Amino acid sequence: MKVDLFDFDLPTECIAQQPARPRDSAKLLHVPSDGKLADLSVRDLPGLLRAGDIMVFNNTRVIPARLSGHRRRGGGPVPGPRIDVTLHKRVDDDTWQAFARPGKKLAEGDVIVFADDFSATLTNKSEGGEITLVFRCPTQPLRDNLIAHGIMPLPPYIHRSTEGDVHDDDDYQTVYAETEGAVAAPTAGLHFTDGLLAALDDAGVQRTFVTLHVGAGTFLPVKVDDTDDHQMHAEWGEISQKTADLINHARASGGRVIAVGTTSLRLLESAVDEGGAIQPFSQETEIFITPGYEIKSADMLMTNFHLPRSTLFMLVSTFAGQPEMRHVYEHAIAGGYRFYSYGDTSLLELNNKKV
Repeated sequence: MKVDLFDFDLPTECIAQQPARPRDSAKLLHVPSDGKLADLSVRDLPGLLRAGDIMVFNNTRVIPARLSGHRRRGGGPVPGPRIDVTLHKRVDDDTWQAFARPGKKLAEGDVIVFADDFSATLTNKSEGGEITLVFRCPTQPLRDNLIAHGIMPLPPYIHRSTEGDVHDDDDYQTVYAETEGAVAAPTAGLHFTDGLLAALDDAGVQRTFVTLHVGAGTFLPVKVDDTDDHQMHAEWGEISQKTADLINHARASGGRVIAVGTTSLRLLESAVDEGGAIQPFSQETEIFITPGYEIKSADMLMTNFHLPRSTLFMLVSTFAGQPEMRHVYEHAIAGGYRFYSYGDTSLLELNNKKV
């Protein structure tokens, strides 16, 4: 499909720079399959669900994956030019794939020094600008160095100083985050509080957790003209046998499956079989969902508002219908909804009548 079909005008002031406080005070746009939009609040969510429904959350935990250092090359000046690095995919204990700015100043063999006893050697540089870094951490583990020297890897649309904002350490993490490894937050989950989770419990709504370590590739624009030519970055995901059984039992008992976030939905779709049953899963996924794909794993999707020409807008257009989502986004922009990671959210019902 032509990527232009997923373009729309989004005023820059629509992109949220700070989250709603408290988290569950954000707006929620309900998008039922009959198209009758309702402007609500996240706190209204329990009333939109039924006892026996099951919500699927992504419990990945964001690591402070953005680092600043200086290049060291052979006998050149020390320190060399400043280099900003965002890790996006773990290769092994000491090796990560990353994006760097300015990438043109880097070559294979360069060393980036982040702090005393904390550096990395660039071992590979792709034509697309992606680099591979092998870290040297002689005094403490890489994880501890990231905590000490890294900052939260907010998307480029959220403007921060190079030192970051201490509030983002909590704001950019879900209250149920558990398994470390993501370099981007599953942002629909940022709206949940302990109080909202308790209200869902009281309403008889079940919940379970999957893990998809979201990569920085989720922020990358689609630069090709046709979706067939776009290559998704691989992300590691896991669904346990227990979780698969819970989801399948809930659906067989008449409950609806609500994916909280596009990351949860992408993982479910990576693990669903032809009959609609979720299977255990533990591997990478590169699934790219565009109109024409049949959603089999979920009945509803809670998701924030996404950017033009993004793979995420393509996904929601697949879930709820392409013309329908253009109308939804026009409504959201006119209604002052805030977009993207720190923005407001929506609850979409699967549109089986879409063309």
